[in-house]
Amino acid sequence: MAEVVLFHHALGLTPGVTAFADDLRAAGHTVHTPDLYAGATFDTVDAGVGHARATGSGELLDRGAAAVADLPAELVYAGMSLGVLPAQSLAQTRPGARGAVLLYSCLPAEEFGAWPAGVPVQVHGMDADPLFVDDGDLDAARALAASTADAELFTYPGDQHYFADRTLPSYDPDAATLLLRRVLDLLAR
Repeated sequence: MAEVVLFHHALGLTPGVTAFADDLRAAGHTVHTPDLYAGATFDTVDAGVGHARATGSGELLDRGAAAVADLPAELVYAGMSLGVLPAQSLAQTRPGARGAVLLYSCLPAEEFGAWPAGVPVQVHGMDADPLFVDDGDLDAARALAASTADAELFTYPGDQHYFADRTLPSYDPDAATLLLRRVLDLLAR
């Protein structure tokens, strides 16, 4: 079984994030859910993104690194939207990574150096999600998939961002079920 660290989205460590972690746990995986916001949660993406901007990306990266400092090196790093920032950074820079799962977002791999050989990565997003498509995440995911045989890009029909968070109106049960199955396949490798 895999050991996973799951970084939350811009709304914070919400019940929807912990529910997704619980789905992975139910399949036998160990899942850590660090709170990059120290208990703060938000009702809107704009409010959560505003909090993240006020905190600063450097601080969020530092908090992500601190959250895994005492964990084994052999982790699968997962992030939901904003949580992709520390997840992708750690997967690319912390030796021992076993994989990465990037939900709703992807950064250009060059921001953290080349993608490490032998580290599988999945990127999941909706094909008409403005935050995924228009902000360059889909392009970054396509470039990552083209740069390494270890990358898989999965797009789903629809325009929702947090489509696998069952506590939000954006939830798409069909897409979320398929996403979970694909993530569990990666974790079983």
